[in-house]
Amino acid sequence: MEKTYNPHAIEQSWYQTWEERGYFAPTKTDGDSYCIMIPPPNVTGNLHMGHGFNNTIMDTLIRYHRMKGDQTLWQPGTDHAGIATQMVVERQLEAEQKKRHDLGREKFIERIWEWKQESGGNITRQLRRLGSSLDWQHERFTMDDGLSDAVKEVFVRLYEEGLIYRGKRLVNWDPKLHTAVSDLEVLSEEENGYMWHMRYPLTNGQGHLIVATTRPETMLGDCAVAVNPNDERYKHMIGELLELPLTGRRIPIIADEEHVDPEFGTGCVKITPAHDFNDYAVWQRHRDEINISEQIHGGLINIFTIDAAIRDNEAEEGSLLPQKYVGLDRYEARKLMVADLQEQGLLEKIEDHKLMVPRGDRSGAVIEPFLTDQWYVKIAPLAKPAIEAVESGKIRFVPDNWKNTYYEWMRNIQDWCISRQIWWGHRIPAWYDDEGNVYVGRSEAEVRSKHNLADDYPLRQDEDVLDTWFSSALWPFSTLGWPEQTERLKDFYPTNVLVTGFDIIFFWVARMIMMGLKFMGDVPFKEVYVHGLVRDGEGNKMSKSKGNVLDPIDVIDGIDLESLVSKRTSGMMQPHLAEKIEKMTRRSLPDGIPAFGTDAMRFTFAALAATGRDIKLDMGRIEGYRNFCNKLWNAARYVMMNVEGQDCAIGEIKTGHSAAAGSLQRSLADRWILSRLQKTKQAVADAIDGYRFDHAAQAIYEFTWNEYCDWYLELCKPVLNNEQASDEAKRGTRRTLVRVLENLLRLTHPVMPFITEEIWQRVAPIAGVIPATAGETPADSSATIMNQPYPEARHSLIDEDAESEMAWVMQFILGIRKIKGEMNIAPGKPVPVLLANTNEGDKLYAERHRPFLDFLAKTESIEILAPEDKEPESATALVGEMKVLIPLAGLIDKAAEIKRLEKEISRLQSDAERTDKKLSNPNFVDKAPEAVVQKERDKLTESRKALQSLQTQLEKIQQL
Repeated sequence: MEKTYNPHAIEQSWYQTWEERGYFAPTKTDGDSYCIMIPPPNVTGNLHMGHGFNNTIMDTLIRYHRMKGDQTLWQPGTDHAGIATQMVVERQLEAEQKKRHDLGREKFIERIWEWKQESGGNITRQLRRLGSSLDWQHERFTMDDGLSDAVKEVFVRLYEEGLIYRGKRLVNWDPKLHTAVSDLEVLSEEENGYMWHMRYPLTNGQGHLIVATTRPETMLGDCAVAVNPNDERYKHMIGELLELPLTGRRIPIIADEEHVDPEFGTGCVKITPAHDFNDYAVWQRHRDEINISEQIHGGLINIFTIDAAIRDNEAEEGSLLPQKYVGLDRYEARKLMVADLQEQGLLEKIEDHKLMVPRGDRSGAVIEPFLTDQWYVKIAPLAKPAIEAVESGKIRFVPDNWKNTYYEWMRNIQDWCISRQIWWGHRIPAWYDDEGNVYVGRSEAEVRSKHNLADDYPLRQDEDVLDTWFSSALWPFSTLGWPEQTERLKDFYPTNVLVTGFDIIFFWVARMIMMGLKFMGDVPFKEVYVHGLVRDGEGNKMSKSKGNVLDPIDVIDGIDLESLVSKRTSGMMQPHLAEKIEKMTRRSLPDGIPAFGTDAMRFTFAALAATGRDIKLDMGRIEGYRNFCNKLWNAARYVMMNVEGQDCAIGEIKTGHSAAAGSLQRSLADRWILSRLQKTKQAVADAIDGYRFDHAAQAIYEFTWNEYCDWYLELCKPVLNNEQASDEAKRGTRRTLVRVLENLLRLTHPVMPFITEEIWQRVAPIAGVIPATAGETPADSSATIMNQPYPEARHSLIDEDAESEMAWVMQFILGIRKIKGEMNIAPGKPVPVLLANTNEGDKLYAERHRPFLDFLAKTESIEILAPEDKEPESATALVGEMKVLIPLAGLIDKAAEIKRLEKEISRLQSDAERTDKKLSNPNFVDKAPEAVVQKERDKLTESRKALQSLQTQLEKIQQL
């Protein structure tokens, strides 16, 4: 083995080997089927740390179940990401000073496919870098032929059952992209704005009502003003008419207790059904009252064009909207309307006001509620069985509380708008004739055949495409070949677990459940593991505008400071924001990001994966687990140096605690580490089965670092390096060394696949797991750790007596080391030891394990005092009731040690006073970055702890 662990020397070559040999493909086994569907990443995208975390969890589960002998499939694929992908290619055209309409629909879609072939595989290359063991031979894309067939099949069947219809409803409209968008694609953030208070005169001449709004331009579409029926100020006005300012129209005063809070604002609310979702609901409740008034189209007046400009809204008796505003952008119209209101004495006042502004996540444009004709799924009939599936336990949420969020959404569900006014996506399989009749079918040919339409009968296909979530909702069964009844569909549906974030429980998870139950007659997955967000080390959400985004590939490969700054600030349109991000990056990551490798990053994700919590990720944690990789590598090198070419008693059967078959002997340390290994195996398996990846990582870490490396490898040395030790003892220790390491590698493999494979290849032949010739042919599936059985606890090897006895030895050694540390005695200096207050067990252990005590505690001699013997001036440690005494006469210079401690105490006191003074300064605490302030707080805490420890040491020595 190489002296130093270098992840880059092993990771990509191993992944290439695994993929080329087909190790990721499911194989027929006697075990159960186990399947996970990858949440398909956008084909446009790059991985972020959320992907890194999500995929680490999924790959850990997949590798674990593969090793447990299950027929295991992790289905890969990408999403066509309609709007996002179209925007990428449209930006390319803009650089060529072209628009998509210049190319036309067919040529534009060809251009997107060309881009997808060239750049669309970037995210799958990144997934490979994460070690994701996906079945790449069956990779799917939501726009491939098979999935497109599934989409058409579902659309047609739902339409024929009356569950898909076309209707005029309010949608979130992006005026820049000219399409409806889902709620998930709308980001609402608080912004500074204004509240305009406007006077609406009563037509009876008896005064006016004051209506407050943050969007005065929408008053052109008002159809009523609502008040609370219990509001004494307005009860007598209900049913009266108002003059709608600037329009010459009359609108009624209506009563609505649900929508109007008399304590908020003026208690009067303008109702604009075509441009506000709440107002639309009011209109539905009061349609008859509103229709009695002087309204056209039942009060639904759409005042905007698709660009959010004022439209020319004509009616039979003339224009509904003043011509002076027609054609103006909504914000230009707002300025002119406010000026006109002021001129006419109808503007009461303007107040500063903070409001939530909805913006399209892709375009950044302010979203408008917009009345258009769209395609919808009638969702209630599909939601009912989906709710029952969770209530009955057929689907389980982990953590369990997320089912309440699911119920809340599903029990208040609205019909789903599935049409989008873009070109890239699954085109709606509906055709129209010149009379406006609609025909739905899987193809135009099917439509003509089904409805007996001649080949020359004019038909035109619907221009819209389906919402990306529509095809994603079919993902668990469409990727397996549906509507064909394939073997993969039979073997792997329903899948086992969906690993996802909480933010798409409704948009994706719920819709998969509805579609799976509808078209497969069964749930799409049995469990939903919901994880939190990955945040930075300060707990902030990662975002480009904050400059705290970490790219998992940068964490794996490393990136220098200048390249990191350039990467984070590229594309920033506002210079001040780019400058802020550059400063933040230089302060938080002055040395850039070191190369940590994939395994260290994956282990970090697992260690932080506490159920239901967000992940606070910082470089220190990843560095710590990179050190863990180094520890494992160095331990393996030590083992190999001691077992290669040696007799390790492989294949011999052992019995009893000390000897077996006359040729093999296990020491106390051997029996102890084997017992601890069995308990660790059980703990890790239980943790993974329960989705407690943090507990699994902790158990692996504790066993590897503290028990195997820090203790067992040291306890081996008195046996292996002692010429007096018997061959039987050495053979037993060598066997234990290599077999425990081999088990540990298999135990750790699902979380850290690369380093475990690299070491296992060297260890496994010596441990007798595989022959030395394994892997010489590609067909030899035993030649990889991922196809080896996952370690199971052997309860016959759990040895409570050995663990109890070993605890005594460890406590003894730690007691001696603690005394040496406190008394400033060199760790390697042999010391005489006296034992007082001993029992028979203490005496037996002290004699039996003298080699361990001499070697690890550096005991010069061990003498047991009789009860009547006087204890000399000593430093003391306790092992149970037994006293471990180190006589200090001749070991330390009492006066010199007191002087040294007093000097160190004085230095620490000065440091603590300076830090305390800094933290007492409001200018520092209020103005310095939180990370810097926290660093000083931590420094003060450590100084105080060290002072307390030194004071205790000083008092002990002064008492000698």
